[in-house]
Amino acid sequence: MEQDPAAEIRRLKVTSDGDRLDKYLAGACPDLTRTHIQKLIQSGDVNVNGTAARPAFKLKQGDVIEIHIPPVGPAVLLPEDIPFEVVYENKDLVVINKPAGLTVYPAPGHSSHTLVNALLQRFPDLTVFGASLRPGIVHRLDKDTSGLMVIARNEPARLELINQFKSRSVTKGYLVLVKGKLTPGTGAIEAPIGRDPSHRQRMAVVSTGRPARTDYRVVKYIGNCSLIEARIHTGRTHQIRVHFAAIGFPVLGDPIYGYKTGLLRRQFLHSFYLQFMSPGGSEMLTFRSELPEDLNNVLHLLTIRNA
Repeated sequence: MEQDPAAEIRRLKVTSDGDRLDKYLAGACPDLTRTHIQKLIQSGDVNVNGTAARPAFKLKQGDVIEIHIPPVGPAVLLPEDIPFEVVYENKDLVVINKPAGLTVYPAPGHSSHTLVNALLQRFPDLTVFGASLRPGIVHRLDKDTSGLMVIARNEPARLELINQFKSRSVTKGYLVLVKGKLTPGTGAIEAPIGRDPSHRQRMAVVSTGRPARTDYRVVKYIGNCSLIEARIHTGRTHQIRVHFAAIGFPVLGDPIYGYKTGLLRRQFLHSFYLQFMSPGGSEMLTFRSELPEDLNNVLHLLTIRNA
C-alpha cells in the first residue's frame, strides 16, 4: 500500500518471543494510547515483516515491525456527492476510476472533498470501518493522477488486499508522457527512493531510501516526447515521477519533479491497468481504463504539431 508522505514511520525489532502485537506496541510506544494503536493496526498501518497483522498476532524474536502514523485528520467524515466512475463492484470490493484533482483521503488542511467522502455517499456500507479516516482504502493515487483504484468493502477483503499489495502480487500499469526520446524502448529503473534531504516535502533518489523498481516500455514517440507504459513493483511515494526525473526524462505537466507545460494543468500520469486476485477466491481480476479526455487532448495536440 502506498503510504501517506506526511506519515511518521517507526521501525522496531522484536527481541523476545511471545508478546501479542498490540501489547508489545503499548509498551514500546508509550506516547501512543492503546486505542490509537488498535486503530493503526486495524487500518493496515502496522506491518510485521512487511505484512499487515492482527492485534493478537504473536511476535517472535527478530520480527521487524513497521508503524506508519498518519497526521491527525478530521474527527468526522461526511458523505459528499462527488462524481466518479464505478468500473466494477461485488460484495467484497469496488474498482473505480479516480478523476484527477481528487485527493484520496482527508489530511490536515484538507478535511473534505476527498475520494473517501465521495465513497461514503455512494457506498454507505463502508461505515463498517468505524472511525477510520480511510475506510476501505488499500492503496493510493496522487491527487492529480487519474485512473484505477480498488476499494475494500469489508475487513477480511481489506486485509487480504493490503497483503497482496505488500507482497507485490498486484500488477499496476500506468500511462505516462515524459519529455525527451527515451531509449532504449524498454528497460527498468531501479533506484532507492526516500525523503529529499534538501526539500523535506519532496521525495528523491537517495542511497538511504527504500528499494524501488519501475519497468517501462515506450508505446510511441511524439515529437520530443515519449508515451510510456510503466509498471511499478513497489509503491513508493511519487515513484514514477521521481524515477523518470532522476534519469533525465521528467513527466510532462508535473510541477514538482517534471516539465511544466501550458498543454495541461496536471502531470500526465494515468493508472490504466490493475490486476489482482479476488479476496477469498481463486479468480484473477483484470481491469483497464482508457486515457481521460484531458490527456487524450494533449496527445492529439502534440501529434498535430509534429505532423
